[in-house]
Amino acid sequence: MQPPCSKGELEPPTKGQNQNITKLSLSDVHGYVVDIIELRSSLALWLIWKQHDLLLIRTKCEVRLKQARVPTEGEFKRLAAVVSQGKFGPRNRMALMLSYLAGLRVGEIASLRWGDLVNGEGKACEQLRLSAVVTKGGHARVVFLNARLRKEVEQYRSSLAQPPTPLHPVLVTQKRGAFSANTLCQLMRGWYDLAGLDGGSSHSGRRWFITRLAHAGISPKAIMMLAGHRHLSTTQRYIDVNDEMMRAAVEIL
Repeated sequence: MQPPCSKGELEPPTKGQNQNITKLSLSDVHGYVVDIIELRSSLALWLIWKQHDLLLIRTKCEVRLKQARVPTEGEFKRLAAVVSQGKFGPRNRMALMLSYLAGLRVGEIASLRWGDLVNGEGKACEQLRLSAVVTKGGHARVVFLNARLRKEVEQYRSSLAQPPTPLHPVLVTQKRGAFSANTLCQLMRGWYDLAGLDGGSSHSGRRWFITRLAHAGISPKAIMMLAGHRHLSTTQRYIDVNDEMMRAAVEIL
């Protein structure tokens, strides 16, 4: 008599059980191997796709978290000097000032016509009305132009070869057409590269506008309205704080 199998061992099949075992041909074994290889390949592809999806999600989150640079006063002056140079200097300076001094979005700037900025006598208006068609979120709003910006508008208009019509675009490309938001965005991005300001973009002027108002003690509600935001929490995310601002803050005490 054979000793019983120890724990963890398989008991050998009896003679009757051996007759029930199906014999596999070489082609059957080959088929199973191919199926396993295809399964492993499919699993590998699935993992690659998932890693790609995770990478895209991570990239989008990083882009979302990385905010546009807010230049200091000295950096803004250097940027304005760089932008004002060349054949298209007056046009580029106008776009820059609309971004920094009015807090306009790049799409709003690109959509402007001269009838939006000046009256029949060629004088800059104190208010700019943006329709729901051109604003983010589809909500019409009023933008106020300060004295500094109105002067910039009138100087730019006087630099043109001939007085523009009310329906003529304020900013014109090399091909004499209106800018798209995307084209103007790319143009603005290049200005920061030329000025040596890493991280700057078409959103920098808008953040600068909101930050300056916030540190000047303007009511958060007023800043929200000037920025065209619907929620105060959105406006707060635009405000930048640096060492210079914190140093000035404690000197008040």
